[in-house]
Amino acid sequence: MEQRVRQFRQRLYRWPRSARVAAGCALVVGGLLGFLPILGFWMVPLGLVVLSVDVPVVRRQRRRLEVWWGRRRAERRWRG
Repeated sequence: MEQRVRQFRQRLYRWPRSARVAAGCALVVGGLLGFLPILGFWMVPLGLVVLSVDVPVVRRQRRRLEVWWGRRRAERRWRG
């Protein structure tokens, strides 16, 4: 899973910055309308990953989540 996110981010760096920001915002807004057909709440995290490439505040939060998730997974592996 982590490798897929990394590959996705590497592909995003090839897009122009304005296209990345527009796509990220569109995904977040579309995700907020997730109760409608076709749109879904899955779009919010994807939009935040897209925005994390260019927006420092979102990047910091994504990085904190990655570190927390990694520690949690390592702790579970250690226990069991």
